[in-house]
Amino acid sequence: MNIQTQFKTLLFTVLTAALLFWGCQSSLDSDTDTGTGTMLVKLHDAPVDYDEVNISIERVEVNNSENSDEGWVTISEPNEVYNILDLVNGEFELLANAELEVGTYRQIRLILNNQNTVVIDGETFDLFVPSGVQTGVKLNIDAEIREGIEYTLLLDFDANRSVVKQGSTSQYNLQPVIRATNEAITGNVSGTILQAEARAAVFAISDSDTVSTTFADLESGQFMLVGLPEGSYTVSVEAREDGFESATFNGVEVTLGQSNNLGDVELESSDQ
Repeated sequence: MNIQTQFKTLLFTVLTAALLFWGCQSSLDSDTDTGTGTMLVKLHDAPVDYDEVNISIERVEVNNSENSDEGWVTISEPNEVYNILDLVNGEFELLANAELEVGTYRQIRLILNNQNTVVIDGETFDLFVPSGVQTGVKLNIDAEIREGIEYTLLLDFDANRSVVKQGSTSQYNLQPVIRATNEAITGNVSGTILQAEARAAVFAISDSDTVSTTFADLESGQFMLVGLPEGSYTVSVEAREDGFESATFNGVEVTLGQSNNLGDVELESSDQ
């Protein structure tokens, strides 16, 4: 074999190896750039003793930019009104189910319409949305989307703190207070109030903070506190009707992905 033939053979080998390497590298880069995961956004409620709290959501957006004014991506446009008082005891409204590029999404934003109302004792009042909220209700989430993985974000809308009466007037403001948690790192506490007629409110308390609240079902007495980070809680049950004592459970443990069922809860009569 002469020198020219040897050189051609060597050149062919080098080019072939380079092309193979480039192809493999391109494939890896492509997987990194185009891989997607799924984000689900579920809405539920910490209730209040009103007839209805109707929230009008136009669209849901997330942001994967360090600059909160840029990088917003619309992941759903429900353009619907939700009575959030229906969303208790494990009932959710699915606001979004979207495929997203892999990465960390820093914020979520709910864009509201102007059809927000509260119904109190049968009377309907408009909920005035302050100008700051009109640009969207923003929450920090730092949601890490991984390829092929489903990420579920729970939005706990605190109706009691979000609906604010303006002094002695008949005007109510909507100042949304929402807690966002990753469902994968939470657990639940459930049970049944035997005296459903007590219209019990149930609270999960960590140290001195009320982390979650729900109302027991008015017919079955069943309740579920959802989206609780792992740890130990005090669960307090308080009747909203006269004639019943409250009940307290200390050291209620919450484990990731599981529900701690307290079983039947009997409220003693306050007349005893």
